[in-house]
Amino acid sequence: MPIRITGLNSGLDTESIISALVSSYSYKTSKYKKAQTKLSWKQEAWSTLNSKVYSFYNNVGKLKLSSAYNMRTASVSDSTKAKVSAASGATNGVQSLEVLEVAKSDYLTGGKISIKDASGAEDKTKTVSSASTLSELGYTGTGTIEVTNKETGKTTSISVTGDTKISDFVKSLSDAGVKASFDEKNGRLFVSSAKTGTENGFELKSKNADGDKALLALGLAMTSTVSDTGAKVNDDNNWSAASDAKIKLNGAEYTSSTNEFAVNGLSVTALAKTSGEISVTVATDSEGIYEQVKDLLSQYNSLINEMNKLYNADSAKGYEPLTDDEKDSMSDTEVEKWEAKVKDSLLRRDDSLESLISSMTTAMSKGYEVNGKTYYLTSFGISTLGYMNSAKNEQYAYHINGDEDDSATSGKEDKLLAAIKEDPDSVAGFMQQLATGLYDSIDKKTSTLSSVFKVYNDKEMASEYSDYTTTIKKWEDKLSEQEDYYYKKFSAMETALAKLNSQTSSLSGLFGS
Repeated sequence: MPIRITGLNSGLDTESIISALVSSYSYKTSKYKKAQTKLSWKQEAWSTLNSKVYSFYNNVGKLKLSSAYNMRTASVSDSTKAKVSAASGATNGVQSLEVLEVAKSDYLTGGKISIKDASGAEDKTKTVSSASTLSELGYTGTGTIEVTNKETGKTTSISVTGDTKISDFVKSLSDAGVKASFDEKNGRLFVSSAKTGTENGFELKSKNADGDKALLALGLAMTSTVSDTGAKVNDDNNWSAASDAKIKLNGAEYTSSTNEFAVNGLSVTALAKTSGEISVTVATDSEGIYEQVKDLLSQYNSLINEMNKLYNADSAKGYEPLTDDEKDSMSDTEVEKWEAKVKDSLLRRDDSLESLISSMTTAMSKGYEVNGKTYYLTSFGISTLGYMNSAKNEQYAYHINGDEDDSATSGKEDKLLAAIKEDPDSVAGFMQQLATGLYDSIDKKTSTLSSVFKVYNDKEMASEYSDYTTTIKKWEDKLSEQEDYYYKKFSAMETALAKLNSQTSSLSGLFGS
């Protein structure tokens, strides 16, 4: 914007005068800017709500499937021997289980090692640590130790010298794919395969005589080793070989490199050998189905209550987005409250929102037929509290009779859980259809005016926003043109006054006044 200096000769506040002259153009520009800001806030409000609607939509979609209610629970007669869970495909009844073997890793507990004196005897004045070198353990050679990881089939060579620290050797073992650690308190190395099962074990051996001596110094020699003096030295380490897990389920034997088994809908974790058969009991998970229904209602209530709150929001008549000048005349707190008033009312009496609420509540109140009989939510002790008893904007929320977490209905008879225990198939069939009805009610709210997965007219709103941008630009140009027009007029006036003043001064000089 050019810098304009006016009123020097006339003494007029031309800026205020011009501002008044173009006020109609300023008003139009401001009006459309406020409308566009309000529209952008409404787009944000719908976008936020739409995300919640489609999260619910996706969750409901999963509950259309029979597997969502075909829930099973499993119990074991001796939970110290095995842990069992049941998927939807598991068969109800009692089954027999034996744990024949549990899976183990190859495990080597190293012999106790210590710092040696010059004679090779234990130096009891010093304590071995991870920082101790092999030379301090009595080893001064240059050897090679091989580690074979059976899981990967890879063999790694580790070079060791008198300068090699225990911590260095532990890291080399870990890098080779086995688990290794050093217990300073007990002075022992511990080495094991990373996974259980015979196919995942490891081998640790020397590649030369110096390697034998290094393993001996580290307490990891697997057999009797010949010392420098020719005497046989027995390492006091302990080797535990890897094994696969084996179980018998209903007389059939299964093997696994881990302690986990998946058989005909059952997930079995072997914990310890059994001395004989133990029993596994599979039954319908009534509590699980109950929680599934309860969770669906909780999600629905949360969403429908929020939509009602937005639809029934207080009117913000007389409140519009603020211009920068208007904000400058208010405190930050006043601005925040003002804008919150506008934003809270953006979806008040919104047609798209009303249609969505109506569609969803209709789906919830409908009856659905299962095996020739029509059921409603009320058939299972699930209902709203009614307009007179509901909290504000919660008249469409559903409550389960006997729900201990719901103070409004906890004292009533729990018909839902009783129905699930007595006839789970009917409850599941009804809930599947109810979920389908809800899913379809949301799905139908998309239209050609909406982008995919949008339940409001986002395309129309985007087009309207673009139109505002064009209109605002047009009025800004008009405002600028009118301002330039009047500034030129006043500038010409000032120029004329300047000449007049100059002529008057000259005449005054001629007449000596």
